[in-house]
Amino acid sequence: MRKHYDFSNSIRNPYTKKLKQQISIRVDSDILECFKQLSSDADIPYQKLMNLFLRDCKEKKKRPAVSWEPQRVHA
Repeated sequence: MRKHYDFSNSIRNPYTKKLKQQISIRVDSDILECFKQLSSDADIPYQKLMNLFLRDCKEKKKRPAVSWEPQRVHA
C-alpha cells in the first residue's frame, strides 16, 4: 500500500444518486407470497422484482386507484 494517494484528478462517482436505499415496509402476506412466487419463476430475488415493478409504475406514471369509504359509527 502506498503512503500517499493522489486524488487531484479524480472525479465523483456518477452512480451515487442511483444507489438503493434500504427501507422497512409493511406488506400483506399474500402480496409478499405473490412476489416471492413470481421471483422464483423469474429466478431473481423478490426484492429486485418488487423494485422493478415499482420502477415500471413510476416510468408509466401509474397512480393507485384509492377510494376511502367513510366508517359508519354504530350508535
